[in-house]
Amino acid sequence: MIKAWFKSGSPWVWLNAAAVSMSLILVVGLLILIAVRGLGHFWPKDIVEYKYNEGSQPTLIIGELVEISRMTAKEAKASGYKLPDNAKYLEQRLIKTGNRDITGADFRWIQSQYIQQESYPEDLIVIERREWGNFYGRLIAVKEKGQIIAEDDQAYTVAQQRIDRALGLFDEIEHLQKKEIGAINYALERLRLKQRRLQLEGKWNEAEEQTLAAEKASYKKSYQELQRQLSQLNEKIRRDSLVVKEAMGRTVEIPLAKVVQMLQPNAMNIVEKSWQYVVKFFDFVSEDPREANTEGGIFPAIFGTIMMVMLMAVIVTPFGVIAAVYMREYASQGLIIRIIRIAVNNLAGVPSIVYGVFGLGFFVYILGGNIDQLFFPEAAPAPVFGTPGLLWASLTLALLTLPVVIVSTEEGLARIPKSIREGSLALGATKSETLWRTVLPMASPAMMTGLILAVARAAGEVAPLMLVGVVKMAPTLPLDGNFPFLHLERKFMHLGFHIYDVGFQSPNVEAARPLVYATSLLLVIVIIGLNVFAISIRNHLREKYRALEN
Repeated sequence: MIKAWFKSGSPWVWLNAAAVSMSLILVVGLLILIAVRGLGHFWPKDIVEYKYNEGSQPTLIIGELVEISRMTAKEAKASGYKLPDNAKYLEQRLIKTGNRDITGADFRWIQSQYIQQESYPEDLIVIERREWGNFYGRLIAVKEKGQIIAEDDQAYTVAQQRIDRALGLFDEIEHLQKKEIGAINYALERLRLKQRRLQLEGKWNEAEEQTLAAEKASYKKSYQELQRQLSQLNEKIRRDSLVVKEAMGRTVEIPLAKVVQMLQPNAMNIVEKSWQYVVKFFDFVSEDPREANTEGGIFPAIFGTIMMVMLMAVIVTPFGVIAAVYMREYASQGLIIRIIRIAVNNLAGVPSIVYGVFGLGFFVYILGGNIDQLFFPEAAPAPVFGTPGLLWASLTLALLTLPVVIVSTEEGLARIPKSIREGSLALGATKSETLWRTVLPMASPAMMTGLILAVARAAGEVAPLMLVGVVKMAPTLPLDGNFPFLHLERKFMHLGFHIYDVGFQSPNVEAARPLVYATSLLLVIVIIGLNVFAISIRNHLREKYRALEN
């Protein structure tokens, strides 16, 4: 009976089903863990105030409760902790106290046994700053030009109004600096390079000098006007400040120019917290990073990841399809083609860092260096394309994923019945017309499958990108309003490298931990989004040519 059951193949079916189910459970569980840890970071947490007495002098500790850890009494005593004789375990609490500019650290472990009182006063505030992380304490007053304009009960309302005003001014300042002044600086640099090129070509004369001088004078005049506006805005944003008091009673004055937002989480209801949650998440995906990537948003990394994957897809698809078509439709199926296929399959197993080293040596140093010598001699000794950038990163990943596209396209071409080709030729079509109008459209779902696999792998790669274009912080995006608009030579940020940098290179590990989960979740979402888009196209093509296959 058991022997017949094994021969029927049912055990192997159940074994495969169990393996697939276990894999799905693990994947879903991992995604749930990442989502809970990542999305929970944006919820406004209540601020706790502890009356703590570890020694002879009681102190106040204000902050967010991050984690509670327990260890047995035996483990605690072995680690050097002092416990009462009847204690069974040691409970420790990790508190985000902020105020790093005052205390030197914004996280602190405390022992529950020394807590004398725990409360959640509604007047406690958290201020998110552009520098030094969060501030926790109490709001005392609001100042304008050094004079107190509101205090006590009115201080919080007036402070929120002034913060909104300061944020508007900050946006104007950022627009002037990054857009208008940045465009002028870019134009002046292009004029400098143009002058240098004319000098190298021996075409620099008085007429050219006068023309460039007039253009420079016009740009400098606009620059001076923008600088005047910038000075006025800076003067306005610096006039207001907040007077706050931290847990130990010290009074601190925080300029509103350094404030992102101020909240009283203990006084907020569920609706207000939910709205604040949405705002914080939107800021996370739309703003630039701050504080060594441990604060702010990750928009440049999202943009860089999507831009690189799209360029990679545009590059790898035609090359992969052309190679597959030649090997399947035109080349003689002999020893050489079999060797090439083996080589292509082996390339898919080469470690990605090897592709990065090749991209750095060939694309950056050889190809990019020669491009600079031929087309950008005026920029020397500063490299233009002879340095890691978006183009070389995309080409490196296109080379890395090329075997996947070739193999998928070849398999799609092999599945098309020979009778379809013969029928097309019998009707008078040439081989190229048969290939272009019949074979390739029917093989397009297989091509899209290869592209989906290529996108999924390329979006998550980090090792080769560290060598050919990805950086910790990119001052400008590869796409902007300055001609030629798409700057393929620029370095860029990437979600995968951002996770590595925040998780393993951050000077503030505890502050970076939730951002690792949040960024990982966004990377998964980006990959799923790109794949869903490609899968929808593949399904459309499959339905379109299903009747022809039948």
